[in-house]
Amino acid sequence: QVQLVEFGGGLVQPGGSLRLSCAASGSIFRINAMGWYRQAPGKQRELVAAITSGGTTNYADSVKGRFTISRAMYTVYLQMNSLKPEDTAVYSCDARAGSMDYWGKGTLVTVSS
Repeated sequence: QVQLVEFGGGLVQPGGSLRLSCAASGSIFRINAMGWYRQAPGKQRELVAAITSGGTTNYADSVKGRFTISRAMYTVYLQMNSLKPEDTAVYSCDARAGSMDYWGKGTLVTVSS
């Protein structure tokens, strides 16, 4: 089992920045990739960014150039810059361990003036 806890959500004005973090615990030695997903009201959950244990990253087109995912051991970070109202969503951390996906409870990011 892997447990994930997210930190860093909140309210920010358009154009602002936030940094999310997600700390993994438990059977962390099995984790081979971590990432961030988001779900806005009335929309399906979508991948925002992911990073493998080897450091390969993948981003949604909508966040390329604005968001940066990074990883230190078994904590994953999402630096979000130039935030837009359409980035408003619940952001959830994901860890892939073997064939299993584990999820955090999510943290709300609201971009509004």
